[in-house]
Amino acid sequence: MVIRNQEEHMVSTMQDCQNGISMELFLHLSLIPSVLIVGVLSFLQKRAQKLTIDRKLPFLGGRFAIVVPLDTIGSLSNRWSYGFAFGAVSSSVLLLFSERYIPFTVPPWARAIVYLAGALEVGLVYFPFFACLSTPFRLAGAVLGILYSLTWITITIWDTFTCPNGKVLGKFQKIIIQWPCILSLVFLLGRFIYMLVKGVRIHLELEQEEPEELIEQHQVKHVKTLLRKASSHSKPLSWFQSRVYEWDPYFKFPNRIIGTAIISLIGLYTVTLADYSLSNVAFDQVDRWKNILEHLVTSCNQTEALGAMIPQLEEFAYVARKSWMATTIFASLNSVAYTLHVLACYRKHLKRLWKGQKGFIPEKFHKPNSAVSVASIARYSGWQIAFTLWGYLIVHFVHFLFALLLVYALVLPIQNGRALSMLTNMGIILLTIGIVVALVILQVVLVQIFFLQDKMSPADKQKPLALNNRKAFHCFNYFFFFYNVVMGISNCIMRLLCSIVVGTWLVSRIDRTIMQRGYETMDAGYSTWIGMIFADHYHNNPVMVCFCQLLVSNTLQKHNASAYSTFSNMPPVSVNNQARKRWMLFHTLLRNPQLILLRKHHLCSSSSLQTSSSPQSNTVVQTMVMASQTQSCQAESQSQSPPDIIVTPAEVC
Repeated sequence: MVIRNQEEHMVSTMQDCQNGISMELFLHLSLIPSVLIVGVLSFLQKRAQKLTIDRKLPFLGGRFAIVVPLDTIGSLSNRWSYGFAFGAVSSSVLLLFSERYIPFTVPPWARAIVYLAGALEVGLVYFPFFACLSTPFRLAGAVLGILYSLTWITITIWDTFTCPNGKVLGKFQKIIIQWPCILSLVFLLGRFIYMLVKGVRIHLELEQEEPEELIEQHQVKHVKTLLRKASSHSKPLSWFQSRVYEWDPYFKFPNRIIGTAIISLIGLYTVTLADYSLSNVAFDQVDRWKNILEHLVTSCNQTEALGAMIPQLEEFAYVARKSWMATTIFASLNSVAYTLHVLACYRKHLKRLWKGQKGFIPEKFHKPNSAVSVASIARYSGWQIAFTLWGYLIVHFVHFLFALLLVYALVLPIQNGRALSMLTNMGIILLTIGIVVALVILQVVLVQIFFLQDKMSPADKQKPLALNNRKAFHCFNYFFFFYNVVMGISNCIMRLLCSIVVGTWLVSRIDRTIMQRGYETMDAGYSTWIGMIFADHYHNNPVMVCFCQLLVSNTLQKHNASAYSTFSNMPPVSVNNQARKRWMLFHTLLRNPQLILLRKHHLCSSSSLQTSSSPQSNTVVQTMVMASQTQSCQAESQSQSPPDIIVTPAEVC
């Protein structure tokens, strides 16, 4: 509700200038060219499998295949292009929270259905940006993408620069809000122009098209580093790498993660502006009510108690306004840091899974459900964006409460000359907390000195877990029992407060659960994160992908290098059956000359060599010499590859 009210207020302030263009109406009308572009791209593609409609309508030739907007699992190409495509979508995604998106009124019970229809419409309107980037028909996708992006850039820039002013942010309000969307559209236009130029060069044979492979270069380098011995004299890490972020050149974030981060940052920027404008309006309204109340008190001659409350209300309104504005900056920086930290956690968790380490994951998630993991890929991006935006508002409110507490507990007493009483109260609180902590530490120290046995070896770091002075320990345990009951009440309250603060502070961290141990499955956001990283681990593990690429490459290489592969793949024909077998026999004996000695007539000739000295025996001896020489030559040249035995000795004989 808060985001929707903020968006409605932003939209209402942006629509004061009438320039003849309504972005909501243009969004609805964009469905027509979007459907046409998707239809053209679908017509160009052919289906891999024939359907019933192909037999009824043979002139289609298997066309009108499914158009894929982007590969959210294994594709790592055009990652930043897809990211800026998500950036272009961000303004319309936030527009879905506003009821002004629908040109007619709907009953309250139908709002969920309206939001679903609006989400499908926004997805279809922006579908050409993604489809033109991912289509294999480079020229057609580039031309259609240029036309569509030019249309959006023209309308958006015209609407932004003809009516830039607003009531809340003042001059250039619409430019401040819309510049991320315009920048994303301009980047997409440049990308489509680059695709057009590259497609023309490939068509003119001035440039070769890159072959499609299962593996990327960074994955190959990652596997090479695993096979290479670690250097004993490695370069020391810098302060930034050891404390903040260590760059890994052999890891690339998929387009889904980059797009989610970009749209989260743009959404944070927009929501921060909406928060700032709405808070200004709210505090201005509080000031009006305060003036009205002050006027009523002075005009009606109310009591002194009510008149004394007016300065306190003025002070609270002033402190609240300044605290809210100051914490807006810290909450925004905190949310941006969380968004970047989630990227670092994604890389860290995936690399741990690649190593086979699952200790950072609760035991219940060690064997994830396959359907849940695949569904988590679809849920993650939307949930991460929603968690980021709502987390900003919640963290902002927590920061606001802490700021009020700090001002009333520390700043105002010093300004009003009550520093001594403030220090006295703070000293009492700190002394109480210090005594409680000291008694907890005292119990540990007493146990360490008197109630544990001595070290078994001087090299041990701590004493063994074995009791000493048992009678004294029982008395110690008895007398501290009553004090620990009293102290447990304060610790229980502190535990609850710490849980609330930490839980609300980390509500936007989808990579970390906010539930207690054993109840992690109740955290739907964390379950989505675990399912997503497991799905990426199973589909994009560099070692597994390298192995699959080697299998595919070796299979294609053997298939192309085989001299008789065409014979083995030909359908059996009775006329050429004997000729095909002879060619296969010839190739097998040529590659494996040791099989010559195992043929039937040569075995018979070698057995008769002892009884008679005939010309055939001389042939057998020559054959044996030739086989041994050929075998020795092949052993030197092909020592690493096994003999290509296609026909068994029994079949040859």
